[in-house]
Amino acid sequence: MSPRSSAFVLLVVCTIVLAGCSTSQPGTTTETTGTTLSGGTGKTTGVSWSVTITRIVDGDTVEFEYKNGTQDTARLLGVDTPEVHTANDPKEFEGVPNDDSGASCLRDWGHKASEFGRTELAGERVTIFTDPNEGPRDRYDRLLVYIRDDGKLFNYRLIAQGYARVYDSEFTKRDRFYSAESKAQREKIGLWECRDGQGETRTTNGAVGTTGLTIARVHADADGNDHDNLNDEYFVLQNSGNDAVDIAGWTISDDSGHTYRVPSGVSMKPGTTLTLYSGAGSNSATELYWGSDSAVWNNGGDTIIVRNAGGDVVLRKQYSG
Repeated sequence: MSPRSSAFVLLVVCTIVLAGCSTSQPGTTTETTGTTLSGGTGKTTGVSWSVTITRIVDGDTVEFEYKNGTQDTARLLGVDTPEVHTANDPKEFEGVPNDDSGASCLRDWGHKASEFGRTELAGERVTIFTDPNEGPRDRYDRLLVYIRDDGKLFNYRLIAQGYARVYDSEFTKRDRFYSAESKAQREKIGLWECRDGQGETRTTNGAVGTTGLTIARVHADADGNDHDNLNDEYFVLQNSGNDAVDIAGWTISDDSGHTYRVPSGVSMKPGTTLTLYSGAGSNSATELYWGSDSAVWNNGGDTIIVRNAGGDVVLRKQYSG
């Protein structure tokens, strides 16, 4: 073989070896490098991936899997939920008392934020994407991302529904997030109830907006063992307004973050009632069944929180034992 031929063979072999090596490095495949997003003017707005959420670490941190099976951890941009693994500092949450009661209230909402994440995201295929002003990773090597699930921005929902405060940085959506935080603070939604001694001054029954919906009755203490008599645990929702209310896709949750989503096709005409039972059964125009395998509502007192399909609180009722 001639020197020129030998050199050509060596070049081909090296090229194949190097190509094989490069594709085996973490983060170099199409699956993990993502797709570049562009704005209307051609400006880069971030990089996106389609991933599966595999674990909720806490309210603002998740673990996920790319399509090729690679695992990674993400920290949600622009939000800070109360801690569940370490101590909370109430001073970080504007207006929350800087004492044990404030810290305890925040810890409760940290658990609720985690439960909300598990209910909404665990096992789901979602889109995550970065912000051109941030990242791509924090000092703990977590990918800094937004999560979009069913067309909704999960980071924003955490703020609007009171599960988190805005974590200030230069992220591009900060104005929108601060506006939602201000609204949540004014209406004492979610963790912002901690400003008033864990919500003791909240109204016990009332609608936010003009839906006309009220809680007509709460029956939290079932006969016998609550867990063995789930359909004797229920509450009654009533439309006291003048218009029909389409509640398909709305959610109903308690203080612990247990969440039920109203199925499609459910609407309440004026003057009608709808009973939600904790157990299993066949849904109808007047009865819905949560399908829970354990009791939901605390006999000693709890809060029923009704949110519309956009995640806004439309009704909150706090009851005592």
